[in-house]
Amino acid sequence: MSKLFEPYQIGALTFRNRFVRSATHDRLMQPDGEVSEEQLKLFRNLAAGGVGLIMTGHSYVSHPLGRASIPQNGIFHERFLDGYKKMVEAVHQHGAKIFLQLAHAGRQTAPDFIDGQMPVAPSDLFDEQGRQVARALTLEEIDRLQEDYEAAALRAKRAGFDGVQLHMAHGYLLAQFLSPYTNHREDEYGGSIDHRISLLCALSYRVKAAVGRQYPVFAKLNTTDGVTAATQLTLPDVVYAAQMIAEHGIDAIETSGGTIKETRVVMSKPGILSPDQEAYFAPAAKQIKAAVKVPVILVGGLRSLSVMENILADGTADMISLSRPFIREPDLINKLAAGQPKATCVSCNLCFNPQGLKCRYEGPARQ
Repeated sequence: MSKLFEPYQIGALTFRNRFVRSATHDRLMQPDGEVSEEQLKLFRNLAAGGVGLIMTGHSYVSHPLGRASIPQNGIFHERFLDGYKKMVEAVHQHGAKIFLQLAHAGRQTAPDFIDGQMPVAPSDLFDEQGRQVARALTLEEIDRLQEDYEAAALRAKRAGFDGVQLHMAHGYLLAQFLSPYTNHREDEYGGSIDHRISLLCALSYRVKAAVGRQYPVFAKLNTTDGVTAATQLTLPDVVYAAQMIAEHGIDAIETSGGTIKETRVVMSKPGILSPDQEAYFAPAAKQIKAAVKVPVILVGGLRSLSVMENILADGTADMISLSRPFIREPDLINKLAAGQPKATCVSCNLCFNPQGLKCRYEGPARQ
């Protein structure tokens, strides 16, 4: 049996295999952000399908400014815990582990989603017409943001989640602080890479200290902005950021890239039909893996079992993370274990739909 299907331990937590369902916004929650019966069914099916670890979609920690869309799960109040407890129970009944992903939208939202307010970001930001589209967070607001993340992580722990993941990717607020594309501050939170990662490191340390040494805290880290601007995130800065957040308490790092606002296609490349198109974040992950002492999780276009096995064999990553394949086949891991060589997902991206997450591909099956 492949090492992918063997138990894998990080800290005190053992996963039944090395497969991760990457955080995916399913749009199935209730309008007020609470867990719905449809979500419970989704997560129950994923767990029954054999995956080792499930990351929830991003749950926002600060109301209303942290909300990226409506609907979206929240974790800023105790009222969410009853629904999350049911979600955790549904997953645990089928032998999987589940983490809650903690996030803040930053600039990637709209006034309609945040009670008519202007979105916040590390810096004042303007569109091509010179209109302001986001305002800079004050130092006092950054302090409160850290309090919100700490409180959210503690709520997740009380709800029974096996761990949390800090969302530092895809152009959301923590990724905005990391990247000079969106961070133009001139104080302790902007400028040099050490300043741009200061909030990420502070949050990593603060959340880990709050939940305790035995409770896993992972991070999803951007490896590229994917934009055409001259000033943007560089891989050397990403590798350094990975080293530093690991030193400040992060137990494992999932690598990704792109922004929701400008470069969604970077994280969800369409038309992945051959092995050479898979694992598009592998080069970055391999550099990070060589630089850190914590496990690395690779996401990005993985479809073939042989490619996934090679990722482990050559030391690129320690766990394999997928999103779109699970939308089509929630029981994919059971199928792979039974001999299916690869996912049947064709990466058409029709699954990402405002009406809810589901596979809408009706063409010929992938061979």
